[in-house]
Amino acid sequence: MGEIAKIQRNFQITLPAPVRKKADMRVGDLVDVEVRADGILLKPVTTVDRSQAWFWAKPWQEEEKKVERDFKKGRVKTAKTVDEFIDELDK
Repeated sequence: MGEIAKIQRNFQITLPAPVRKKADMRVGDLVDVEVRADGILLKPVTTVDRSQAWFWAKPWQEEEKKVERDFKKGRVKTAKTVDEFIDELDK
């Protein structure tokens, strides 16, 4: 059995210190709460500012992975000037 927590007034639960430390949870963190057949699952949630959400969208992340593979394989070009860079883009 794991740690024990007591349901307090307003149905609040304080997570035991060993659980908080192991899950690296801090005051103000968000958790996803899921009721399952065998109990309740709490999962830490990370939020992303709406203005940055595009970067974390699946299509963008797939392209990021392609770029990372190209970079690791040395398929990159460098330019010494902006004009040189633009000339390379125009090719």
